[in-house]
Amino acid sequence: MVEDFSYLGRDGLTLAGRDYGSGDSPLLPVVCLPGLTRTTRDFELLAAPLAARNRRVLVFDYRGRGRSGRDPTGLSYTVPTEIDDILLGMASRGVSRSVFVGTSRGGIIAMSLAAARPDLVAGAVLNDIGSVVEATGLLRIKSYVGKGAAPGDWGEAAGMLRALHGAFFPAFSDLDWQTQARLTFAEQDGKPVMDYDPLLARGLDALNDATPSADLSAVFQALVAVPVMLIRGGTSDLITRETAETMARQHPGLVTIEVPGEGHPPMLRGNLVTAIADFIDGIR
Repeated sequence: MVEDFSYLGRDGLTLAGRDYGSGDSPLLPVVCLPGLTRTTRDFELLAAPLAARNRRVLVFDYRGRGRSGRDPTGLSYTVPTEIDDILLGMASRGVSRSVFVGTSRGGIIAMSLAAARPDLVAGAVLNDIGSVVEATGLLRIKSYVGKGAAPGDWGEAAGMLRALHGAFFPAFSDLDWQTQARLTFAEQDGKPVMDYDPLLARGLDALNDATPSADLSAVFQALVAVPVMLIRGGTSDLITRETAETMARQHPGLVTIEVPGEGHPPMLRGNLVTAIADFIDGIR
């Protein structure tokens, strides 16, 4: 069973999510949190197999993304507000302690939740995010978020993504870029459209060449007591191999997967989905 749902943020903004599986499952639920400009679509290839294993899965569109409402000012597009939104969304669905799967910004939210509400986090899968976030990667993201016109058709959408990210995804085929286009853009009247508020870019305004890499070691430390899987793109510019090795020393039980030929972030599909599902099955 798949159900789209909505609820209200503390400021009255309408927020959206998708609920897979059965609320009657005795297994720990899974909460999936996307990246900065991403939506529930990124987890379609993961959520369905997890639900097939009798696992309930909640996936959220943050405010300003996907089916969630837009903030006219853009001022509430912050991690603390998004954390509060996720907590309200989980409560609205009767979900408490869960395993969190977070891509990029979603992983930052998962780590922050572990620090603020350790009772809610039974384990985590961090997709291409870690204890240090490289400034070079953040600056690259700043260079394209909220900029440029929407593509005219789906072929152009795939080409646009290849031009932006192709150097970091040498393993991607033409079909992979087409799939990524469908995950990235919404469809309106048969054409791809941007699926996030351009005002999200304001949160990156302060970044410049002098900005240091972000040290998230303190919030990652909150996950040391629970099972954690780290997925790193082999060509990622947001998390280095050295950071992954440091995290493994900090969390001796860390399960690390490096995806060759993919950058930030690896697409959740195929064997990677199976590995994630098997890992989550081991969490009690």
